[in-house]
Amino acid sequence: MKYLMFSLAFILSAAATSAMASDPVFGEWKTEGSNIKEYAGHYLHVRFDACGNKVCGTITRVVGIKADIVGKPIIWGMQPRSNGHYSGGKIWAPDRGGTYISKMKLTGNRLKVSGCIAGGLLCESQIWHRQ
Repeated sequence: MKYLMFSLAFILSAAATSAMASDPVFGEWKTEGSNIKEYAGHYLHVRFDACGNKVCGTITRVVGIKADIVGKPIIWGMQPRSNGHYSGGKIWAPDRGGTYISKMKLTGNRLKVSGCIAGGLLCESQIWHRQ
């Protein structure tokens, strides 16, 4: 019985890992520019990968301003849901200096990324494009 339970746990773990390995959000994305005047015209490139059984995004390129943030995590803890939805994560907004509750919706090569406050009731969103 002990071996059966171990085998079942291993199979379920492998299935979850292989599902994460092929998550459609993985890859490079270009953000929209900021709506804050001092940061107007700048944008980022973000690479999504697996972080355990969740999805995280790391800044790979900064365009338009000088900022030493390449390599920093910008999104973490995202749980893949059904139909291209992701939730349960956090997003860091470098132009605001804050961290917010985050959710995402993938539709083709467009990714709607939202940062929210008030328990997720008030959100600002951007559409990011696959690179």
